Amino acid sequence: MSTLIKRLSVRDIRFPTSRSLDGSDAMNAAPDYSATYVVLHTDRSDLEGHGLTFTIGRGNELCVAAVKSLQAFVEGRKLEEITADMGAFWRQITTEDSQLRWVGPDKGVIHLATAAIVNAVWDLWGKSVGKPVWKLLADMSPEDLVRCLDFRFVMDALTPEEAIALLRRRLPTRGAREREMLERGYPAYTTSAGWLGYPEEKVRRLAREGIAEGWTHFKQKVGGNIEEDIRRATILREEIGWERTLMMDANQVWEVDEAIHNMRRLAAFEPWWIEEPTSPDDILGHAAIRRRVAPIGVATGEHCHNRVMFKQLLQAGAIDFCQVDAARLGGLNEVLVVLLMAAKFGVPVCPHAGGVGLCEYVQHIALFDYIGVSASLDRRVLEYVDHLHEHFLDPVVIHGGRYMPPKRPGYSIELYPETLAAHEFPNGAVWA
Repeated sequence: MSTLIKRLSVRDIRFPTSRSLDGSDAMNAAPDYSATYVVLHTDRSDLEGHGLTFTIGRGNELCVAAVKSLQAFVEGRKLEEITADMGAFWRQITTEDSQLRWVGPDKGVIHLATAAIVNAVWDLWGKSVGKPVWKLLADMSPEDLVRCLDFRFVMDALTPEEAIALLRRRLPTRGAREREMLERGYPAYTTSAGWLGYPEEKVRRLAREGIAEGWTHFKQKVGGNIEEDIRRATILREEIGWERTLMMDANQVWEVDEAIHNMRRLAAFEPWWIEEPTSPDDILGHAAIRRRVAPIGVATGEHCHNRVMFKQLLQAGAIDFCQVDAARLGGLNEVLVVLLMAAKFGVPVCPHAGGVGLCEYVQHIALFDYIGVSASLDRRVLEYVDHLHEHFLDPVVIHGGRYMPPKRPGYSIELYPETLAAHEFPNGAVWA
């Protein structure tokens, strides 16, 4: 039975998180978590594909417009035609219209819009075969999975043949790893206690609550006033102790030398990593920081535009942790290429999450990375932020600081109709 994608609809959905300073950090003082929300409507009344791109408020309307410019790539096509060669489909949507590609290429608003559509196709594919996306990937042969990918411009780092060989090495353990994840879940860390705009007493309370809930890894936002960063780090260490892990995130605000200077002061608190210590585009800057702040690790990737930049970060030895984003890259196809490259270079993947829907997305990515790609769980943790999950039909489930694998078919990204109606900008009830 074939499935025809009859039309694409897109909506501007925004949540007023700036009112409580949820998500506040050194670069983003008052974000309104937002989603460019795509639905692929089919000729079956019981089957739709849902996808979104995450933004933080103003500018979300640009992503909506960009999605509309790309909708012709899916409307009127059969799902089976697309999934028979997902690699070709990804190349079409990113390069076939050279005029649209010009306003990227492979970056910015047009790439964010691409992610929303591409991820909606994966959601539709998972639902059509009755599998969550992580399981859809885990059940693919290495050859079928590699056919979904585009290796242009990264062949000097990873060829399709190398990717197939890497995936084949994991085949004997896939079943055992899948059972392990279903029983124990994927290890995670929480950012919910560490937002920069929270008062100190709230940080203390949330840290204590986190410990009671079983969290062992906590992330603190830094990059404001260094003395305040030290004071907040002191509070967190007082609350979580030294047996638990502390990470730090500067959200891009420091110069290279400033990052090195500040992390040498913050080293007293034994952070596991410093995330986005400088401009996300500065590959050599990250490499310099990594050399000079060791043994503190360097993590980055949530603002890394595409697989080519990740290739260079890996080749330059610039990162200790690879933080792919489910919607900053051009959807799941490109994410999978980065997972495979990171595995070849021996760099653990710890996806960026939070926002609206990113936790729902990246659980699928991390699960497949462990089941089918990576050598082990060593140095791998998945970000968790306790915001807005109640708006999803299939929200993340956390037990004892671990993500439990979703079992509902699709990409776990579908929002309730009531949420869409209330939060549509600018006329939804929340905004009106």
